[in-house]
Amino acid sequence: MNSNGFNQVRLNFPGLGCWITLIAGAWLLGAVGLGWIVKSVLVLIVLLTLAPIIGFLAFRWWLQRNLVQAKCPVCSFDLAGLNNTGSVCPNCGTALRAEEGQFRRTTPEGTIEVDVVEISAETLPEITDDNA
Repeated sequence: MNSNGFNQVRLNFPGLGCWITLIAGAWLLGAVGLGWIVKSVLVLIVLLTLAPIIGFLAFRWWLQRNLVQAKCPVCSFDLAGLNNTGSVCPNCGTALRAEEGQFRRTTPEGTIEVDVVEISAETLPEITDDNA
């Protein structure tokens, strides 16, 4: 090492050589008349960048239209499911189908659904032989 020589100033830009090579290659292809190749690669890069973003936004729109969040009609457990699909309530085990923003029980053909009404029972006085 020569300590009497002047100090050389070096600028270190890692990766700059790669970018310069890419720019020079694109310029050379454009000068030769093959600039359409460079444009095609740039369009492909833009499409590959935008495709996941557009796909994510489309999936969110679809999910907002098809996600049903409601209560189980049997046990009132909060459920979530996709519209027009079947599922089972994890709380009571009832087979359900998500339709029109709510869950409905799926019953076999010929089953009649009834709603239970609770009636309070009144006690009647007992009839004995003395009252008769």
